[in-house]
Amino acid sequence: NKSELHHLLLHTLSSIMKLALVATLVASASAFAPQPSVRQSVVMQAENSRREAISTLAAAGAVLIPAAANAAAGESPRFSVFGVIGDGGSYSEGAAYGSDQAAKLYSPYSVYGNTGGDALYEPSKDEEINRKKKYITESQKRLTLLPGYVDKKQWFNVKDELTRYMYETRGAVRGLAQSDAQKALAKSFFEAIEETSLQSTLKNQDKAAAAAAASIKYLDEFYASL
Repeated sequence: NKSELHHLLLHTLSSIMKLALVATLVASASAFAPQPSVRQSVVMQAENSRREAISTLAAAGAVLIPAAANAAAGESPRFSVFGVIGDGGSYSEGAAYGSDQAAKLYSPYSVYGNTGGDALYEPSKDEEINRKKKYITESQKRLTLLPGYVDKKQWFNVKDELTRYMYETRGAVRGLAQSDAQKALAKSFFEAIEETSLQSTLKNQDKAAAAAAASIKYLDEFYASL
């Protein structure tokens, strides 16, 4: 009858719910159970890290052994004062202060040879003079762009042109200026480009144009005097 069928249905549903609950509890318990493979992996990693640390310490000790072997038993500390007082062959700041060099050094603190003689750099050599002249000829081309920049009020271009290359130009002009007249022209050129930069910063068009023209004039005169 209907009552028996209804009772059987409720009994079946109750059994299914109990089975589902048991399955859920088993899954939860297995999630918190210890994992042998993971634990073993962690132990192996810790063991490898320990071995790597021991290897590193052993290598460091091997490096320090030769340094310690250089110190003889009962030997007093060695020192040098400018390679004159004390042991000139001992290690110190500035090495042996030139006492172990075949040629004279630039200074007691330098590891480089003295200028002159067989020095590779000579300011009066032809290649050095030509190198400086190339800086000046390139600067002459760049300075001719300034009047156009000033007319268009492109102040950023004026300042860029005076800074991105003029460092080399200054060194070249100073290096080539020998006579008093050349040094005077060099000074006037430097003042002109500084004035050009200043007036461009102030956006004073007339004064910037006059200073730019003066810089071109002075550099041309300087190059012609070489």
